Amino acid sequence: MTENSPATENTKTVLTGLQPTGVLTIGNYIGAIRNMLEYQKEHKCYYFVADLHSLTVDIEPAVLRKNTLDVYALLLAFGVNPEKSTFFVQSHVSAHAELTWILNCHTQFGEAKRMTQFKDKSKKSPQNVNVGLFDYPVLMAADILLYQPDYVPVGKDQNQHLEIARTIAERFNNKYSPTFTVPEGINPKYGAKVASLSDPTAKMSKSDENKNGSIFLLDTKDEIMRKFKRAVTDSGNEIVYNQTEKPGISNLLTIYSCLSGKSVKEAEKEFSGSSYAQFKDAVGQTVCDFLLPVQQEYARICKEKDYLSSLMRNGAEEAARTAYRTLSKVYRKVGLLSR
Repeated sequence: MTENSPATENTKTVLTGLQPTGVLTIGNYIGAIRNMLEYQKEHKCYYFVADLHSLTVDIEPAVLRKNTLDVYALLLAFGVNPEKSTFFVQSHVSAHAELTWILNCHTQFGEAKRMTQFKDKSKKSPQNVNVGLFDYPVLMAADILLYQPDYVPVGKDQNQHLEIARTIAERFNNKYSPTFTVPEGINPKYGAKVASLSDPTAKMSKSDENKNGSIFLLDTKDEIMRKFKRAVTDSGNEIVYNQTEKPGISNLLTIYSCLSGKSVKEAEKEFSGSSYAQFKDAVGQTVCDFLLPVQQEYARICKEKDYLSSLMRNGAEEAARTAYRTLSKVYRKVGLLSR
């Protein structure tokens, strides 16, 4: 929703961001993007590509630039509407980094040290345990609090980060007077979890080293069909949803249901008597059919470089107006001189 868009007094604000650490997957669409498209129908939304967060991992500059453009263009291709939502790149609004320093000074070391993701990622990449990785939750708190959102959609892996953002906001408000909206976490309307095609017990990830486990939104039809043919299934031959006994088939049913618009029960009935091979081919074809118009729109948008640049610039300017209103209040309350 832009500043020129009508808003009622009861309009709630939602904020969410996606990291450009890799090409987005169908898991990102099912778990996040389709919720974003729903939120913008009823709420004032701030959506951003979280490129600053991506610097906590070792990533080539050229790759980060391309990934950032890809995520931005793909979200546009899916239907994120800059006329309805403020849509920008995180690093284009310097208030994110500026507020982070102030919030660092209002965050206890012990609170940050308890963050589970820091512990997990440190174990996975012991050669790159940088301060940014440790400080990630405070930057995330700044991302949130700058825009005074009522709601932040969170999955289980981000609940702890939202809680520390709420703690920081409440501490600041109590010390200096009300400044930040204390946001609530909301469960996404569409909450289906998509697992790896290679390991149905693990989440499908854009950074998975085994590329056969993930369906990327820019995969070709041949790549998509090949990955589904190789998808891990289960013992037996029934196509039924049972997450415990049949995690592979259940994952494929989830994907098919989400992209076809049919319920899981309808899918079970449709494929009753089919072989696993027939079922995997059908799911693969459904994914291809779903992604084709998105990929075509993405390709069109990427050719319009001036248009893409203008959308990013306008989104950043609009976001900055809100962000710097918040930041100026914070600076004044902590005792910093006005610019």
